[in-house]
Amino acid sequence: MSFYEKSKDFLNGTTRKCISSGEVKDTSVLLRFVVGPEKSIVADVFGKLPGKGIWVTCDQELIKKATKEGLFSSAARKSVNVSETLIYDVEKLITQRVISLLSLARKSGHAVSGYEKVKSWLAKEVALVLIQSREGSVRGKSKLSTPKGGIFIGWLGSAEISLAFGKQTVIHCALASGGITQRVVNEARRLKGLRPVNGDLRIAQKEKTAI
Repeated sequence: MSFYEKSKDFLNGTTRKCISSGEVKDTSVLLRFVVGPEKSIVADVFGKLPGKGIWVTCDQELIKKATKEGLFSSAARKSVNVSETLIYDVEKLITQRVISLLSLARKSGHAVSGYEKVKSWLAKEVALVLIQSREGSVRGKSKLSTPKGGIFIGWLGSAEISLAFGKQTVIHCALASGGITQRVVNEARRLKGLRPVNGDLRIAQKEKTAI
């Protein structure tokens, strides 16, 4: 089974029903919300906040639907307050989560950045995930290909990747196999649903390796 296929498997067999789509999905592609102080809806990115969980697919349109159609109140069985900046706040939280995990991957030796290092990992078949920023030359980025059976992530900004590596203007990075890599992939998948798809054709055309 390829790394890509493994990333699609259920993490622990835990599923929940999305209040917007009505579909039962693995919690790795859902976002948990709870009713916080003053009856406000709070995103529980880490899945640790107390209270009954309200689950929505991590998708911009489905979160909008839940907000506009009062689905949060229906699920909570009481009137709740939903911030106008909910989607922005959720994206910010998950982005920070991805950066943090990517930084941990770097510190543990599971990630490298820079064209030459990434090229070397790809050639040696060490890399299982190729990450390239939304910025940068399309021609330059096309010189590096997603590893066979691996995953491509192309919706992070250069500034975001650079924060994880403590460098300036990082365009390319790669991840090796490991538990931390799986966590980066899972969070990046959730982040993708909150960002418009554009730019790299590997994302727009929904290739198998673009999660």
